Amino acid sequence: MQSLWNETANRPQFPVQSKNEQTDVLVVGGGITGILCAYYLQRSGVPCMLVEGDVLCSRTTAGTTAKITVQHGLIYARIRKDYGDEAARQYYAANRTALEAYRSLANRIDCDFEETDAAVFARTEQNMPAIEEELAACDVLGIPAAFADSSTLPLPAKGGICIKNQAQFHPLKFCFSLARDLTIFEHTFVRGFDGTRAYTNHGFIDAKRVIIATHFPFIDRRGLYFMKMYQHRSYVLALENAPRAGGMFLEHGGGALSFRDAQGLLLLGGGGHKTGAKGGGFSALEAFAGKQFPQSRIRYRQAAQDCMSLDGIPYIGKYAPKLENFYVATGFNKWGMSSAMAAAQILTDMLTGRGNENAAVFSPQRSIFKPQLLVNGLSTVGNLLTPLPKRCTHLGCALHYNRQEHSWDCPCHGSRFDAQGNILENPANRSRRG
Repeated sequence: MQSLWNETANRPQFPVQSKNEQTDVLVVGGGITGILCAYYLQRSGVPCMLVEGDVLCSRTTAGTTAKITVQHGLIYARIRKDYGDEAARQYYAANRTALEAYRSLANRIDCDFEETDAAVFARTEQNMPAIEEELAACDVLGIPAAFADSSTLPLPAKGGICIKNQAQFHPLKFCFSLARDLTIFEHTFVRGFDGTRAYTNHGFIDAKRVIIATHFPFIDRRGLYFMKMYQHRSYVLALENAPRAGGMFLEHGGGALSFRDAQGLLLLGGGGHKTGAKGGGFSALEAFAGKQFPQSRIRYRQAAQDCMSLDGIPYIGKYAPKLENFYVATGFNKWGMSSAMAAAQILTDMLTGRGNENAAVFSPQRSIFKPQLLVNGLSTVGNLLTPLPKRCTHLGCALHYNRQEHSWDCPCHGSRFDAQGNILENPANRSRRG
């Protein structure tokens, strides 16, 4: 399975940690979030170091559809209902600022940055009330959204909601350009901490402060992230000889299909399912493409994994009340590009003593009493009691075989292992045997 982004970017190489190190801030995780955090900290004059257990951008960042937008599904009506107008405005402002930051950086980075419109659409009448509710929420909040009629959408639809002047780009070209001037160690896996001393597979690194940007946080004794999130797989086909999308589109309801153009190809996303559960995967996308675009040909396949929070809002800020000098960025809910930039800006402001007026809505310490918490808990208990021989090294849940990706996946918290037992996705931080 080859990612379009991997196949069309020149990957730099970074050294393995060869001796014990020390730094002011240690960033753990070499995806787009960790790279942006290290970049902004260094630009602010803060000595920092980034470590990655594999190679940079080897997982979710390589599988993303790379949409940069303030439109995260139908999020604003939900935030207004849960937390009020001020929280919704903070969420919008943080993501709008993130979009502007990408625009600024793209002026000097060759990363195929392109402005385009974004829209969420409904193909059935029963899904239109949610579209209308989101339009009303955007109107109250001053978000420049407009109704999208079927003539502007990639499939026959009842309508949608459109926000103009959003963007898309090549995430690996962007990340690799920023990374070249950073202090980075690849193949340097953090196994655990004693205070802020990180123990790796090559020694230790002493830091004053630590940012956990590992997609799913792996320090279980604090923060309860294994209760506050679940993980979800998403699939993408890059199609030749398919119609142009002419924008960035996401279906609300139904198959939750996603469309965008990239390098003369159509990126068709969908087939998603909870990690460790059955789902459509690549097969569902292949069936759709064969029916809708019979002349098309699959050029690339890629998949990504998303951390889904309890309330649809990322967790960005202090890791846990009683874990001093640790910070986190996670729970991006399929919107990792703008969320990664928002996280880097918020955490840089926190670590440099500057205030960030949009940080409150993302606080990891907000209430966890949401319906999804019960669903997550019942799922974990059920899988812990499932009598299957292969178990996750995180908390011992039963692993299920993913036939489409030939991996062993944990339905509790989303850890994944290859056929040899090597870790593909955290929070597990130990390989498995057998």
